[in-house]
Amino acid sequence: MSSTESSLATAKTVVTTLGSIAATAMVVRTFARDYAPEELQDYLSLGLRNLFNRFSNQLTMVIDEFDGLVNNEIYEAAETYLGPKITPNTRRLKISKPEKEKNINITMERNEEVTDVYEGTKFKWVWVCKQMETRNPRHFYNPRDLNSTLRHEIRSFELMFHRKHKDIVVNFYLPYIMEEAKKKQQEQRTLKIFTADYEDMYDLSNIWTSVNLDHPSTFETLAMDLKQKEMVLKDLERFVKRKEYYRKVGKAWKRGYLLYGPPGTGKSSFIAAMANFLNFDVYDLELTELKRNSDLRKLLLATANRSILVVEDIDCTIEFQDRAAKKKKKKKKSESEDEEESKVSSSVLFFWTLFSL
Repeated sequence: MSSTESSLATAKTVVTTLGSIAATAMVVRTFARDYAPEELQDYLSLGLRNLFNRFSNQLTMVIDEFDGLVNNEIYEAAETYLGPKITPNTRRLKISKPEKEKNINITMERNEEVTDVYEGTKFKWVWVCKQMETRNPRHFYNPRDLNSTLRHEIRSFELMFHRKHKDIVVNFYLPYIMEEAKKKQQEQRTLKIFTADYEDMYDLSNIWTSVNLDHPSTFETLAMDLKQKEMVLKDLERFVKRKEYYRKVGKAWKRGYLLYGPPGTGKSSFIAAMANFLNFDVYDLELTELKRNSDLRKLLLATANRSILVVEDIDCTIEFQDRAAKKKKKKKKSESEDEEESKVSSSVLFFWTLFSL
């Protein structure tokens, strides 16, 4: 037998062996999915992936849910982006709808695979959830998931593709996913109104509590002078579109309005109409509850981008320190002035977008 024929025979043997291994692996995987316990499925799935990786040019990127003590933005973007993607290989999906939310949430189930195509290139995603045993549940506490202390889960996405596409993934595919996820979150999210927990100013993740903002006010229904309404709408549209301009001139991307008038004149409705028009959440801040400037900084740092910060009755909360220090005598006001002042309240309205989006 010639050397060429010997090489061909060896190659055929290798291919046949690999084919047998692959077929056996697929049978084992199918059996495990249908009959094996979930823990055994996780173990077999991990083992099979490691086996195939030894004989392939596939590269796997692991995207953990947390980067140290902070959330991983790429993980959150992938979770949003992959949720509605259903492929022929998808067998299980997780569906939920919180009370009073508008949309049904569709996400991947544990250890499911989803295939995505970007610019003609296929990418395979797997959502990996590992059960961890620990004596101290706080080690794996997830503030976004109350059940995490019971399950002790560590979650991550595995992104698999050919090694030659690594630069495409890093420079184009992942930024594309983050941008698409941002758009979906903005379109589908339910508006919230946040109030601060002034008793617990140490935990930034829980310093604001929220409820759904179901206020029906819009600029179409708002009783307001037509010229002023048109002026405000144009100003809001210009503000939203000029993010790059603010960055170019070195200014914080924010916009402020001062609303002043007696109770019942529509200040709250005006704020709700702005929130519905911009699709921004609302943060309600009471300055009278703050004792230190550091507390105010903590509250502002914990607000989200694309939101409205409302400071109620600011004219009634500001006390000038020099007045008390100099002990100036207060002028007596007439009863009519006191009565008129008690009927007036004001609000300061900020569009809080100081951080990059």
